[in-house]
Amino acid sequence: MTAAEYIRISNLHAFYGESHILHGLDFTLRRGECLALLGRNGAGRSTTLRALMGLISQRTGSIMINGVEAIRLPAHRIARLGLGYCPEERGIFASLSCEENLLLPPLVAPGGLSLEELYTLFPNLRERRHSPGTRLSGGEQQMLALARILRTGARTLLLDEISEGLAPVIVQRLAEVVHLLKSRGYTVLLVEQNFRFAAPLCDRMIVLEQGAIALEVSGPEALAQHQERLHQMLGI
Repeated sequence: MTAAEYIRISNLHAFYGESHILHGLDFTLRRGECLALLGRNGAGRSTTLRALMGLISQRTGSIMINGVEAIRLPAHRIARLGLGYCPEERGIFASLSCEENLLLPPLVAPGGLSLEELYTLFPNLRERRHSPGTRLSGGEQQMLALARILRTGARTLLLDEISEGLAPVIVQRLAEVVHLLKSRGYTVLLVEQNFRFAAPLCDRMIVLEQGAIALEVSGPEALAQHQERLHQMLGI
């Protein structure tokens, strides 16, 4: 790995039982970069994040995280390499208040955001801090899921479909937060189907089809060059 690389994935295969989902993925994630994994449903985007976090037992290949081979590490060890995972299902504990959900995760590295800093980023959560998880709106739950991993000290964020099904005003706020975090040196791997959400935030975009990389685009010039093909591949 080079000094700029934080994650290098090489020849990654992943399986759910008899189903072969990822077919030899190869890509890198650089420090301070925002990289989007795009594709239609079933392309393997979320599976890539789950394989990276050690949440899929049937995987082969190599996953180097900050110089450490993680392909055989359990999920809790991978988290302590500085990764924060925000799953599509959010994982909010319904029986706990908003603030109790924030306080629950362990610290994995120094430098996690304080409650006050998180409430500044997400004022809605300050207002709802005593509300049970089940009483939060979908947008508030998504803010809580993102805020929770920022508290752990993780500096590399794996974000799975954080804009899905949310009101435009919430999507805009989440985009502002991701942009702010990137400006503070966070590294972001963003799984999205919403091209319009991802494009302004990302340095590079990788399109997956049937568990393999079909296209990689870097920078606004390449984005403009491949605009028509991206529309065809993503159905936008």
